[in-house]
Amino acid sequence: MIRPAVSIVRHADTYRSLREAVDICGGLAGLGREEKILIKPNIVDWEFDLPFPPFGVVTTSEVVFALVRILAEEGFNKLTIGEGGLPAPRTKGRKIYKALGYEKLKDRYGVDLVDFNEEKFHPVDYGEFKLSVAERVLGADKLINLPVLKTHTMCKVSLGLKNLKGCLDRKSKIFCHHEKYDLEQLFPRIIEKLPVALTIIDGIYALERGPSPAGRAYRKDLLLASRDAYACDLAGAEVMGYPAGEVPHLRYYAQRHDRSTDLTDIEIKGEDIAGHRARLDYDWEWSQDDSGPAGFKKMGISGLTLRRYDHSMCTGCAAQFHPMLVMLMSAYTGEPFPGVEILVGKRRLAARGFEKTVLFGKCACRVNKDNPNINQAVPVNGCPVDLKKFEKIMRSQGIKASYQSYVDHCRHTYDRYYRDKEGFDLGLYLK
Repeated sequence: MIRPAVSIVRHADTYRSLREAVDICGGLAGLGREEKILIKPNIVDWEFDLPFPPFGVVTTSEVVFALVRILAEEGFNKLTIGEGGLPAPRTKGRKIYKALGYEKLKDRYGVDLVDFNEEKFHPVDYGEFKLSVAERVLGADKLINLPVLKTHTMCKVSLGLKNLKGCLDRKSKIFCHHEKYDLEQLFPRIIEKLPVALTIIDGIYALERGPSPAGRAYRKDLLLASRDAYACDLAGAEVMGYPAGEVPHLRYYAQRHDRSTDLTDIEIKGEDIAGHRARLDYDWEWSQDDSGPAGFKKMGISGLTLRRYDHSMCTGCAAQFHPMLVMLMSAYTGEPFPGVEILVGKRRLAARGFEKTVLFGKCACRVNKDNPNINQAVPVNGCPVDLKKFEKIMRSQGIKASYQSYVDHCRHTYDRYYRDKEGFDLGLYLK
């Protein structure tokens, strides 16, 4: 049996390193020069008003520029870059593309820039369910997937298979965080209907406790590439210390497609994984009684119960979850909270015995609407929740949560880990 090839190349000069990674895995062999090729980077979001470390969160513009140059030199001229990032409260894909310098690719190589959220989506039948996929994705002859090397608090790793979730419309993304289906058995199905021809993992940075900037990024300087998306994810997971058998969605994909989770069943070309493997934590430590983050216990916070999120918490609330934690910490004065439970997602039901039950987000409000266990409901509606609205509602309940404390936290984190630190170069993004 022919083993799928995955190239692992040490990053130095981006163009030359990427050229090597693509060449040694035969990455362009399946592409026709007259075909319409869609490049799908990983750009979940970009923050313009607060310090935003994109390291390990967003695909570097450096890799995107190098890939477009390689394709253009090889005679591929029907190129599109497309992504569907967080649309709430409004889509800002064009603004992000401008910040990342993509307009230069449009001027230099004629690359079409598409924000999926501005265009049409079409339902695609996946058997047990349907997902609406961007029209531009369905209209492409081939797709080149450009994920980042990062962990994920729900999925352990977020690589090529996970990056394709950005091809869905908002409702389908939310559906992937279903109250009944498991997340790891939904998003791995997306690729089954898409023409993914090449996966390139941007491992210039690796992100611990991703996928958001709340995690910690490290300079990794690796590029991985393969014509086999699953094999590329298997190798990427191994680099971060996770055998595929430990990752539920990779294990599910392997079972569904009769694939092996054994690293020896793929051919690694270039760098040896063993020399680069380093375990990165995928989640924050939680209290054993599921009453909140371990950090709350260390601070002495009591009277507040915050259940660990589950897979039904979709990306919108997930993006607000860490800011919420910071704001709650800011409200702690040394005195116990007044018997507060906070619920997030589509599955968590209120328990008895709490004075107040905070329902964070539209889904938590809906599923607990008539819950008889609730003594006093404190609904914080929104999809996702507006953090300043959360502050106002908490203060109305005598809980002095501070949005400014989150702003200060962002600045402190950026200054501590990234600002003027060796290896963390915004020039890799802002072109």
